[in-house]
Amino acid sequence: MSDNALTITDNEFLRQFETRINEELATIEYSQQERKIFLTKLIMPENTENRQEEFIKAVLSEIKERNTRVVPTSPEIAGFMRRHRRKYKDLLPVGINI
Repeated sequence: MSDNALTITDNEFLRQFETRINEELATIEYSQQERKIFLTKLIMPENTENRQEEFIKAVLSEIKERNTRVVPTSPEIAGFMRRHRRKYKDLLPVGINI
């Protein structure tokens, strides 16, 4: 793993996944219901947009390990999952297509 790899923290109090990029905080806000997690908002600090996909991948990997389904309501995350549909379609709840 490179020194540049992102470390994801689940801030359950604020209901968001967090990582630090260039000392700036990037977050993905979520709400959880039953066995589903709704990814509602992506916040990337200025000049870190080039790490956005890496951050989304790391969060989706974390969610997959929890055996939880993902409902991407954030346009950026939905777009990412649409572009990588084959890899992430098993994370979507039954009946949800993006």
